[in-house]
Amino acid sequence: MLIFKPKDNKTISGNIIKLMKSIINQIAEKNKQLEKGQKEAAQAEISHPLTNDSRRNFLKKTALGGMGLGAFMFSSVEDTVAQSTSKVNRLSNPSELKITDMRYCVLELAKDGSRNPLIKIDTNQGIYGLGEVRDSADERYALMLKSRILGENPCNVEMLFKIIKQFGNHGRQGGGVSGVEMALWDLAGKAYGVPVWQMLGGRYRDKVRLYSYLPVHDWAKMDEAKFKADTKQRLDEQGFTWLKFYPSLEFIGHIPGITVNSKFWNSPKYADLTSYARTKQPFTQLQVTEKGLHELARYADFIRSVIGYEIPLSADGFGNYDVNNCIRVGKALDPYRLAWLEDMLSWEMTDQFKVLTEALETPTLTGEDIYLKEEFIKICNVHAVDILHPDLATAGGIMETKKIGDYAEEKGIGMAMHCSGTPVGFMASVHCAAATQNFLALEMTTQAVDNPWWANLVKTTDGRKLVEKGFANVPDLAPGLGVELNEDELKKHPFPTDKSFFAPTNDWNDQRSADHLWSGRFSIGQTTGLIH
Repeated sequence: MLIFKPKDNKTISGNIIKLMKSIINQIAEKNKQLEKGQKEAAQAEISHPLTNDSRRNFLKKTALGGMGLGAFMFSSVEDTVAQSTSKVNRLSNPSELKITDMRYCVLELAKDGSRNPLIKIDTNQGIYGLGEVRDSADERYALMLKSRILGENPCNVEMLFKIIKQFGNHGRQGGGVSGVEMALWDLAGKAYGVPVWQMLGGRYRDKVRLYSYLPVHDWAKMDEAKFKADTKQRLDEQGFTWLKFYPSLEFIGHIPGITVNSKFWNSPKYADLTSYARTKQPFTQLQVTEKGLHELARYADFIRSVIGYEIPLSADGFGNYDVNNCIRVGKALDPYRLAWLEDMLSWEMTDQFKVLTEALETPTLTGEDIYLKEEFIKICNVHAVDILHPDLATAGGIMETKKIGDYAEEKGIGMAMHCSGTPVGFMASVHCAAATQNFLALEMTTQAVDNPWWANLVKTTDGRKLVEKGFANVPDLAPGLGVELNEDELKKHPFPTDKSFFAPTNDWNDQRSADHLWSGRFSIGQTTGLIH
């Protein structure tokens, strides 16, 4: 008969210690690369010329205070467990983070009056967040929100968004709320030491497909050899796999007999409320003739002959004509298998968009001027278009745009993304696109693609290139948006009438209104001034 003698407590304790150290050793090995990446990110920020002194000192102190798990492999169990459960390499103290300031600068990306405001939200711990107000919008859309968020913790992104979202609207008026929301996510990512896409639930892709435009050309005086050479460069050297063009009345406007009623619209200025550009499609009574349809088709046929049919080709900028003419133009372009027909009607004309979508074989698309998810939901619920196209800098920011994409996915609708600004807004869009499954392609405008200094407006915090061969690189470990401003380059491209390069904005510190949108009953014990 075998008799098993239990081991004494000392032996059991020793075995447990060995087991725990073995487990912790495995954890340490698995986390070695993560710790290394965090240290490198902190060191990169310490060395960065734009990091202010208070932030640099804070990072140095946290670097000295942390030790790797491997250093405790021969320590007591108590010390080992204590170290393994401590916060190592924190880039800030998120629970005590407070917003202290908002400043801005305005850039001019092109000599056409292009206006691109950037905002910077500062905190009490030296870290800051970057955001971008929608192109051609007013920085005051963001500055008016400053008093609503001062003293708040920027890591409470959703709560702060709910406080400020009432102050946005469709078009450029959504730019302030969206820009602030971007900056809050950048701050939260830096505070916790993770990329924005990670806080959105992870990523579906490590590279984001971009769509760009055909090289600049004049259809009225076409230099075919130059155009073909420029297009080859766009595809082969720059590496874009998706293009966009403008089969618009403007491109064929030099040809007589293409429209009915066009001369009536020649005189008013572009910005006038009664101008052609500001009159909605059903009210222009502009008609496209059979000759006009033929010329649009001839132009599209030429473009396809140059780029082939493997490259998706999107279409935009058609002109202001009603749904009947939209259908006629769409059918004339159907044979060229275009990726989408963009904004043929104004986005809120849901019923007419649905008629157009059901009449054509080419996908329809809209969304760059829509603020918040609610209007996108209405469009999705009736499948008014085949593809959504939000601009993150109008739609409400990063999370709101992801919600739009997620809802569209449930309805079987894809999402491309509009983007026309600096690398700050671009990177916010990249993080959102990486985290959204039904994403198709992100816009990169000609002013970005063919602009040699556009990418130099920022510096990536992990050394990666912003764009390579028609794809945006999604940062692996770089916290927040993964970029910092290159102030030397920014100062070369100011908007001519605005010299306030991140100057103090104290005039926007005070909140002067009661912002609630509804009034409830008074609470018991609440001082109202009505009862004495």
